[in-house]
Amino acid sequence: MEEKKTLENTGIGPIVSSSQLASGGMPAMSEMEYALIVTNNAFSRWTVRCMDAAGLSGLTQLEVQILHSSNHRDREKTLGDLCVMLNIEDTHLVSYAIKKLVGLGLVTTGKRGKEKTVLVTQNGVEACERYKEVREGLLISSVQAMGLEEGDVSRVAGLLRALSGQYDQAARGAASL
Repeated sequence: MEEKKTLENTGIGPIVSSSQLASGGMPAMSEMEYALIVTNNAFSRWTVRCMDAAGLSGLTQLEVQILHSSNHRDREKTLGDLCVMLNIEDTHLVSYAIKKLVGLGLVTTGKRGKEKTVLVTQNGVEACERYKEVREGLLISSVQAMGLEEGDVSRVAGLLRALSGQYDQAARGAASL
């Protein structure tokens, strides 16, 4: 029986973020980190270009995320809610993005006690719906054509969320050194 060729058994792989990190314990984490790097960059580029194709040019990846998060479950969100949902420490980045979205008429702001709140407008809902249509036509259809099982995609998402917690814990440890 012929052995299936992989990067690892050809002496070429695995593909890692840096060889010095892959030479320590658990080299697969360097492989995962490289995958995260290229996936993050591809996802960022995709969100901006998808929103552009949906008719709303000039938004950054963070602004697109905040618009979708503001539209999530048709509920008003606080600035703190958005930061927690997106795992963003710097509230100034989120505040600036919200100001831009307000200026474009995609969200409105208010107050709940002392907290700033954000609510998507009808224009924002429509922009999110157009984004969804472009996403379905260009991304979802091609991912489905790859034959990926939805359960497998969901398990990978769960693993990535779990790893994000490990990175957060490690970051807290590094901050205390």
